[in-house]
Amino acid sequence: MVKFKKFIVYSILTLGALTTILPFYWMLITAFKTPPEAISMPPTWWPSEFHFQNFIQAWNKVPWIRYFFNTVLIAVCTLIGNLITATLSAYALSMMEFKGRDKVFMLFLATMMIPMPVYIIPGYLILTYLGWIDTYAALIVPWFVNVFSIFLLRQHMKSIPKVLWDSARIDGCSRIRFLWSVVIPLVKPALATITIFSIVSSWNSFLWPLVVTNSKYLRPIQVGLAYFTQEQSTDYTLLSAAASFTIIPLIILFLFAQKHIINTFSRTGMKY
Repeated sequence: MVKFKKFIVYSILTLGALTTILPFYWMLITAFKTPPEAISMPPTWWPSEFHFQNFIQAWNKVPWIRYFFNTVLIAVCTLIGNLITATLSAYALSMMEFKGRDKVFMLFLATMMIPMPVYIIPGYLILTYLGWIDTYAALIVPWFVNVFSIFLLRQHMKSIPKVLWDSARIDGCSRIRFLWSVVIPLVKPALATITIFSIVSSWNSFLWPLVVTNSKYLRPIQVGLAYFTQEQSTDYTLLSAAASFTIIPLIILFLFAQKHIINTFSRTGMKY
């Protein structure tokens, strides 16, 4: 009976893994096909002939070096702001006592229920008033605060015994010193996970950069991928080739950081 249950569980997990991998496999094999083969019916699960020149053509179509530079710049600056605001906010909401603390936290969580299209127009009007349209500030500053990062860090900080703060206060330790010397080292796995999620979010950002930028020299790689989707037709081979080499940095990042992600979510409690 136990072996049968394990068989069912592993079968479901295997099916889920195959379902997850299938789109990436299809993207990769499409990158090596010819345009007619890419849209042929019934579809072919293996290219009849490998066309490596698709990658060269896709690279030469748009200024990828500039797009990669913009994406890395946006990701790094957003990450720095995210870590600073999330750490300070989570520290105040978890280890400092003040009136209305839990209500403020619940208000933060409520903002996660608002879909992005709802605040695109108000955000665009604010950026227009500030004169930030078509600037790096429009791509970076609005994402300095991430509620999910605050939530994740708060849950980890809530698990830190308050006796540590009491002992540190007796020794004359300030709040900032306690945060830097005690709290941050204890929540490093959560900080690593926030780093990964922030980079992935910036890397995959499409709609917001498309709205707030006009110059192609300010746009990130996801907007660059839209070049291959034209009104008349879509070149699926070049689009798949471009998507393949733009996703490689994220795959490498995940392979190095998957242990931190698992450790973070296995230790995250649901204290309020």
